[in-house]
Amino acid sequence: MRIIPAIDIIEGKCVRLSKGDYSTQKVYNEDPLEVAMLYMDYGFEYLHLVDLDGAKAKSIVNHNVLQCLASKTNLKIDFGGGIKSDEDLRIAFDCGANQITGGSIAIKNPDLFKRWIQRYGEDKIILGADVKGDKIAVGGWLETSEQDIEPFVESYHKEGIKYVICTDISKDGMLKGPAFDLYERLINGNPNINLIASGGVSNESELPKLLEIGCEGVIIGKAIYEKKISLQTLSEFNTLNS
Repeated sequence: MRIIPAIDIIEGKCVRLSKGDYSTQKVYNEDPLEVAMLYMDYGFEYLHLVDLDGAKAKSIVNHNVLQCLASKTNLKIDFGGGIKSDEDLRIAFDCGANQITGGSIAIKNPDLFKRWIQRYGEDKIILGADVKGDKIAVGGWLETSEQDIEPFVESYHKEGIKYVICTDISKDGMLKGPAFDLYERLINGNPNINLIASGGVSNESELPKLLEIGCEGVIIGKAIYEKKISLQTLSEFNTLNS
């Protein structure tokens, strides 16, 4: 199971929200490169980078941060937030994204998202499945669709999606544990997907359970910033279980 540190960006700074609420933002570092370099120093290979301004604006905003991190570190970056058009996708890949995550686009413009899957392949396009009460949330989590999580994931798995990042928004940034039951349901229903857990991780004891359930990766953000889990501990777990 891969440990994937997260950096969320507002106005070029590293922030975290609680339950996706923009009014709760807390700035943890004004220099994303400093944070990314620290992750690289501890041996991490992957980074989850989210453009929260872009998610709200419905087009990429912080592409300069992506370009900086991609050009000055060796991290393989999956990038999401505001990718709604072919131009957004081009910008993301041109700026160095290894993968992109599409969430709102998969609900609001499924034909375009399916074309991206066909054109770029399963290793480049990640499905973002963010849920509020089992319904898919979109638009920077500011809107909730009528689409249920399980058929949503299953339908895109049939279209060729391999990687799925799933966040239970009620857990995100709360440091009260991941949505174990939700992840177990999704993996049991779609055993061939690579499910990446996101949201709620609060301590190292939760990681073996995510591994046991069958998660391919786990994204961790606030627990690192708040020093609930040390980077050394995560690095050692990563080495043993990746």
